[in-house]
Amino acid sequence: MSQPLADRLRPKTLDDYIGQKHLVGPGAVLRKMIDSGNISSFILWGPPGVGKTTLARIISNQLDRPFYTLSAIQSGVKDVREVIESAKRNKMFDQRSPILFIDEIHRFSKSQQDSLLGAVENGTVTLIGATTENPSFEVIRPLLSRCQVYTLKPLDDQDMLDLIDRAIHKDSELKYRHFDIRQNDALLRFAGGDARKMLNIIDLLAGSTEDDTVVITDQIVVDRLQENPMAYDKGGEMHYDLISAFIKSMRGSDPDAAIYYLARMVAGGEDPAFIARRLMIFASEDVGLANPNALLLANATFDAVMKIGWPESRIILAEAVIYMATCAKSNSAYQAINEALALVEKTGNLPVPLHLRNAPTKLMKELDYGKDYKYAHNYEGNFVKQDFLPPAIRDVSLWKPQNNPAEAKMSDFMQMLWKDRYKR
Repeated sequence: MSQPLADRLRPKTLDDYIGQKHLVGPGAVLRKMIDSGNISSFILWGPPGVGKTTLARIISNQLDRPFYTLSAIQSGVKDVREVIESAKRNKMFDQRSPILFIDEIHRFSKSQQDSLLGAVENGTVTLIGATTENPSFEVIRPLLSRCQVYTLKPLDDQDMLDLIDRAIHKDSELKYRHFDIRQNDALLRFAGGDARKMLNIIDLLAGSTEDDTVVITDQIVVDRLQENPMAYDKGGEMHYDLISAFIKSMRGSDPDAAIYYLARMVAGGEDPAFIARRLMIFASEDVGLANPNALLLANATFDAVMKIGWPESRIILAEAVIYMATCAKSNSAYQAINEALALVEKTGNLPVPLHLRNAPTKLMKELDYGKDYKYAHNYEGNFVKQDFLPPAIRDVSLWKPQNNPAEAKMSDFMQMLWKDRYKR
């Protein structure tokens, strides 16, 4: 059986590598590291088919280092430890750290990631991780702090055209065929910046054509692939368009549109955890204090989705989406933290008022730390007026209640306590 085109055409050197010029182009950060022969542990973050695995192999080959690879789907803690022990034995004969490449590192459990820490810290291995998910969410902080994160981008149209040209002129099998590419819009739309997907399409078109000449038009591509060229692609532009429409539909209180865009993502194979994370953000940013229960539901949705998976998670997500879309909306918390951050940037580290400071030592008490602080629970209604902000910004207003029943109730209570300070 013939080897797939994507494997046959996998580049062996950086000169053959297509895309990611911001990382491996002349003078770019990874190119400099590779040319110097001295690389540190890092994580490659990007959509499928943009060259994460290929880049790791090129680095290993170019630096002539032992290369170990683990798949997060198939490997457990035992496998990680065995690889680390093998790397230690290798290092006894070679001072250069072997490279450990972990594909889909976001699927490693906390215990699996923990088992890597010592080896990465002491240089037993140089870790190269690959992930399609945001490492900030999926990689434990101690491991993330030991690795640089480099973002890989979907290949642009010119990169994809260069890839097609290389495939039809340099591949050991396709170079003996004649390709008549009359249109390429459908090719580019289907591939969506994914090199592997593009090469698989070319392979399919060539394999399904008996003539020596392979004619490619948009209609032929659509007919052969038997799907809509505007189909959803997790790594392409449509991904971002759909999630944008999804969020805006919920923000605009249109449950029909929100459910429609949810269905588009479900049908397209979107990661349910990605959708659930967006719901958690939406619950705080857009529903906010108008209905604080929204965040509780969003968090419960995330937990449930992680336990259940497809296809049943579609029902859980649908319930949460309709709830979010039909809630009253408020972005007062979102605006308040943004205003507060802007104020901090403008005013710097203002001294905390003395009466609010902690006073665990005798010296601090002698310096009046904590002096005259009024303990609210000692007063009627568990409230007493006192200043909490630094004097320079004492009269600033950051949280501005919005016009919805929940915040109206909060605002009324604040006005009862503070009088005019928290008017809507």
